[in-house]
Amino acid sequence: MPFTIFLLIACVTVLSVFAIERGENQRDHAQLRQTGQSIAYALERRAGESSSYLRAGAALFATVDDVPSDTFRRFIDQLRLDNNYRGTDGIGWAPRVAAEEIAGFERTSLAQVGRSIEVFPDLANDAAFVVPVTYLQPDSVRNERALGYDMYSEPVRRAAMDEAARTARPIASGRVVLKQEGEGEAAGFLIYMPVFRSGSSGRVLKGFIYSPFNAQDFLTDAVQLEGRGNIGIRLFDGQIGEDQQLAGTPPADTDRLKLVEEVSIGSRQLLLEVESARGSSLSALSMVTLLFGLLVASLLMAMARILTRQAKEDAAALDWFEEQASIRNSLTRELNHRVKNTLANVLSIVSLTRRRSDNLDDFAEALDGRIRALSATHDLLTQSEWGTTPISAVAEAELAPYIRNSEEALQLDGPAVELAPNDALSLGLALHELATNASKFGALSEPGGFVRVHWRLVTDGLARIEWTESGGPPVAEERKRGFGTELIEKIVAHELKHPVDLRFEPAGVECALLVPVRVPSEFAMRATKRFEGAGGDK
Repeated sequence: MPFTIFLLIACVTVLSVFAIERGENQRDHAQLRQTGQSIAYALERRAGESSSYLRAGAALFATVDDVPSDTFRRFIDQLRLDNNYRGTDGIGWAPRVAAEEIAGFERTSLAQVGRSIEVFPDLANDAAFVVPVTYLQPDSVRNERALGYDMYSEPVRRAAMDEAARTARPIASGRVVLKQEGEGEAAGFLIYMPVFRSGSSGRVLKGFIYSPFNAQDFLTDAVQLEGRGNIGIRLFDGQIGEDQQLAGTPPADTDRLKLVEEVSIGSRQLLLEVESARGSSLSALSMVTLLFGLLVASLLMAMARILTRQAKEDAAALDWFEEQASIRNSLTRELNHRVKNTLANVLSIVSLTRRRSDNLDDFAEALDGRIRALSATHDLLTQSEWGTTPISAVAEAELAPYIRNSEEALQLDGPAVELAPNDALSLGLALHELATNASKFGALSEPGGFVRVHWRLVTDGLARIEWTESGGPPVAEERKRGFGTELIEKIVAHELKHPVDLRFEPAGVECALLVPVRVPSEFAMRATKRFEGAGGDK
């Protein structure tokens, strides 16, 4: 009988340990899958942003005969690489230079680039042309190591450039060691976008605009954005193997649970392997259950309770994952709705800007400023997770260029007042138009001018923002009614549901806006035990 009891409890104990480990493995598997998908999406998003910049550069450089240094630098300055281009070493330009033109290219590089560039390595006997790195921004000692390097001399880079030229789209190379690494061996890759010019026989390849990536920095940047906990992550080129590994973070244990996600970078398939931080040994709960079952003969009833509790935990975990999926779907629908609203605003701005512009340059300049104003406010809303945004933050974001250039010409003051997302967007547009007008014609257009932005609560649900200019040139009595006035008095007033008081006084422009101050429950996403969806900020 004792032996029978021992066997019975041992069987129950083994089954219990199996159930516990199975639940842990299922939970671990789900978490790994979610983390892997998030990091894969972050990698693809980063690569997509890089490809978009390269496409824009290719379109620009295709319109000019040569790519001078100042044109390239202006393009790079517009991209603001330090803020928007994390995870890459920058953007470069490499022209296609025929073999007989190499000496002339090296002689003229000093005048064109501002420094002498020598093409290396030496040209192969059967090579008809070279593709030397001519520009690589941002300027750094690290990037200077690559100047003059003939990328077409290396087979992996050459294969990527040939495919990019054939398909006329961004193409990622395989695993290489960047010239920027010097004597280092860190793995990397490049994304190439061909630039063509029209010739008598059709399209002629001018060169390539490209981005080099240190693979470890690229992966680390994506992981920092998404978070990884204690799991191991590795990125491979094409297939899993040590010689194909681009980057990785510990742990690295062959006995641990691993999942693989496909990642598309520049039309090249990479593999992302995520590895559980949990080892192959039993969990603490399993060990306690096993020891307790073998040592205590009366564990049978206790084991039933453990199984019941574990089943409830597993069910709760599955319910939680289902709830997360529901939340994700609801957030996606909310995102689609907000994107449609934003696009509607952009279409309205484009339409009115077109009617008020005399030429394409005016149209492009005005449209660029207004879209950037929307973007700056969107950044604030993203940081607040589309919750409330302080008036001070909106004002500082829109007036940032003028605050940096002349700190004494601007004064922002008022109490802490939080605005709903759409109201913050409308206020941002209005402040952008007022600031643009002031910098061109008003108080910010000459020394001695002064602008004060003051806000206060009129009631619990209404704030008044006052824009006052002084010390600038006198305001002309006869003036053309511009798009900025139309936007503020019509679009902004409509969005804020209150009239705008815009006056062009001789001493300077004055504008007063009434902005609703709504409680978060009127517009914020609400989460309950069963996710209910979005609120009313439409």
